[in-house]
Amino acid sequence: MTTALPTAAQVPAIQARTVRTLMGSQTLGGIGVASGIAVAAIIAADISGNDALSGLATTGQVLGGALLTIPVARVMAARGRRAGLVTAYGLGTLGALLAIAATVTEIFVLLLVGTFLFGAATTANSQARYAAVDLAQPDHRGRQLSLVVWATTVGSVLGPNLLGPGAAVGRFLGIPPLAGAWVISGAGFLVAMAVLSAFLRPDPLVTARALAQAEAPADPAHKHGSVRHGLTVIRHTPDALAGTLAVAGGHIVMVAVMVMTPLHMAHGDAEIEVIGFVISMHILGMYGLAPVAGKLTDSWGSPRVVLLGVVILLLACLLAGLSVAGFSWALTAGLILLGLGWSCTMVAGSAQVAAASPVHDRSAVQGAADVVMGLSAAVGGALAGVVVAYLGYGWLCAMAAVVALALGSVTLRGLRFRLLH
Repeated sequence: MTTALPTAAQVPAIQARTVRTLMGSQTLGGIGVASGIAVAAIIAADISGNDALSGLATTGQVLGGALLTIPVARVMAARGRRAGLVTAYGLGTLGALLAIAATVTEIFVLLLVGTFLFGAATTANSQARYAAVDLAQPDHRGRQLSLVVWATTVGSVLGPNLLGPGAAVGRFLGIPPLAGAWVISGAGFLVAMAVLSAFLRPDPLVTARALAQAEAPADPAHKHGSVRHGLTVIRHTPDALAGTLAVAGGHIVMVAVMVMTPLHMAHGDAEIEVIGFVISMHILGMYGLAPVAGKLTDSWGSPRVVLLGVVILLLACLLAGLSVAGFSWALTAGLILLGLGWSCTMVAGSAQVAAASPVHDRSAVQGAADVVMGLSAAVGGALAGVVVAYLGYGWLCAMAAVVALALGSVTLRGLRFRLLH
């Protein structure tokens, strides 16, 4: 049985419903992801007994978010956004359960496996932003994408502040208090799955492909889900390449500094609730002003907003790098700006990738961009722990600033080329 295609007049209503559903799932998923991230480095240090290994848990999560994008993109290519997002949150839930088991048993390898699978929830959060623009008008892509990014604010800010209640949950269940954060994560992912399953209908990607096929029939044997094919398209599409570099560069800077901040604060004897507060302010910076970044992207164009993000990231690295161990308002301000700079590069870069993605290659190109982003950040996260252990948090921030400068240089050259041609 063939489902009738929506008319042009029906598409805006479907798009609005899609965005509302994705905003709901992002709120719930944000609670889960932020709760787990807030304790990952501390638990890894406790279990391993080595601060140099503390970044590996979060690195595992980032690596999982990157590599698990590959099968999720294939599921989306075959069955649509809903099936792919539900699959990703399901894997994230399994990862949260394994992380709880690892914390209880103090098995470091099991923690790494759990955080790797937990990263699939990050994949869901990342791919949801692209689902928001499958049916969007070209001049509204930045705004629609940014609304879904912004929706993560509530959950992501709330998540780290649930460390106290999470500890109470852990004690109630008879598991280590910090493991209670993973319990909250799993619950958030399960409810997000339910929301997507019930309300993400019709599927935006399936609908967009059907509309495009009706207008300009394509080869039905065309492969949509191969990340390798997506990488090929990115290499030969300047705008897609520029957008991919923007999301990857900004993500490297943000992840490297953010994942080591809890440990930097713990070295100064900051309490867990204070650490949660600072991380929540960072996440507020990441998502709270995303609609502004989206509006600027639609008005100014992606490259200019990426450059704005680079300037903000440099200031963030300066403030955070000069901060003392423990709590300080300079560190808090630096982490807020770190999130804001990331928001600019993420929203603008993602909009550029979305605009440059042919509809029949959409899941492949967007999946490939997120794989590049995630793998780059995973390397940065892995090295961050080593840098902090042997050189210190200040040097980590300085190295992150060099990455931001490189992104700014590449983006500026691209912008000059576009203006001259």
